[in-house]
Amino acid sequence: MSTLPVRLDRADPRPLGTQLADRVRQLVLDGGLAPGDRMPASRRLAADLGVSRSVVEQAFDQLLAEGWLEARDFRSRPGGWGPEGQMWEARLEARRGAGTWVAGGPGGRAAGLARPARRRTPRAERELVMMDAGTPWVDPRHAAVWRRAWREVSSATPPRGYDDPRGLPELRALVAERLGRTRGLAVDADQVRVTSGTGAGLRHLLAVLPREPVAVEDPGYRAAVATVRESGREVRDLPALEPVHDLAGCAAAYVTPAHQHPLGRVMPAADRLVLVATARRDGALVVEDDYDSEFRYDVAPVPALATLDRERVAYLGTASKAISPSLRLGWSVVPDALLDAYDAHRSLTHDAPAWPVQRAMVTLLRDGYVDAVVRSARRVYAERAPRVVAALEPFAELAGPVAGMYSTWLLPHARAVRARAAAERAGFRVNLLRDYCRTARLSGLVVGFGGPSDAELDQALAVLVSALDRS
Repeated sequence: MSTLPVRLDRADPRPLGTQLADRVRQLVLDGGLAPGDRMPASRRLAADLGVSRSVVEQAFDQLLAEGWLEARDFRSRPGGWGPEGQMWEARLEARRGAGTWVAGGPGGRAAGLARPARRRTPRAERELVMMDAGTPWVDPRHAAVWRRAWREVSSATPPRGYDDPRGLPELRALVAERLGRTRGLAVDADQVRVTSGTGAGLRHLLAVLPREPVAVEDPGYRAAVATVRESGREVRDLPALEPVHDLAGCAAAYVTPAHQHPLGRVMPAADRLVLVATARRDGALVVEDDYDSEFRYDVAPVPALATLDRERVAYLGTASKAISPSLRLGWSVVPDALLDAYDAHRSLTHDAPAWPVQRAMVTLLRDGYVDAVVRSARRVYAERAPRVVAALEPFAELAGPVAGMYSTWLLPHARAVRARAAAERAGFRVNLLRDYCRTARLSGLVVGFGGPSDAELDQALAVLVSALDRS
């Protein structure tokens, strides 16, 4: 090839050699250069581009090292050089004029390797207003504390190495205080572990449990099911509204007793006692996901299940529903018998939330942001829930008490699908109850009311009512 269809931009802050290497890579990806094509001589290409020969040599050296180009018939030195010596010879031959080719042609080192597929830019999808079970409402009036938290992060000194895998001591102390005050769970900072949400907390627990099946409520939290399966374990279905009498052969049982996800029921006291007794008898760990208990407005929040047996129940909490799902922050209280193995696993994998996020959370808890946001959200949900019930009750049956930021409605699957499709056309995402089920034969809609504004909620309800009225 006598020249290349390449232009370099001297206004670009990147070095010219880096630009040239990028252009050649893209030509290979786009098919403008095929495996086996010979590259122009470095002296000629430099003249064509109006740059020094060293610019071209720098680009060719980089592409040779990455395997995009190759120099043919390179020689090994006496005594046998390894790959590094051969690569040095290849670069030397290329500079001496032996020739440089696009890798993968006949006789080349990379012959037979598939050319990297060109990546297509995905089309931008319309952003839908989320009306799911996990998108919270956050009062914008408290934004000043949020901004102050991140200003404090910017002026704080980060750790010199990896964080303490247990979490920042200040954060663990604040979480322990909050758990005692809001969930009746009396723990100290040494018993709290900071995680990247409830999913991470579950994953850490599975890493230190026997490789036996895990029982999960059905219908239940889809991310928990995926986490269990990704650990290589079988998922056993627990009917969500029935007492648990058998956990034989299971390493653990994952439950949401304060607000069953997604049916909304509070686990009755008798069923709680049966669950803990069954776990003791069968040697299983109960994993309590306490994802939104702070947002009850029909009754006072019920105590955490872990208060019944700290050595048989592991507690998982999250900041996702109070602050933001994208914060990716949670906490766990693990039975003492598992703590050493749990900490050793996290220390080995460095699987802990980012230090800036933990540091910001210290400020948010310390300065009352979380308490204020929870109080505001509870009032908003208490006002919105009756509006949702009034709109949908003529067309569907409530699956359980309305609490938190969503309600679940039972109706035939075909009608639910049509209603969801109508909502999506109008710009709203509503989930199907069937998607949370595995063997349970339930259908309907899970309608969240934390994500939309008041005006958006009224619009979405009008769309759902219209669709259900016609079906």
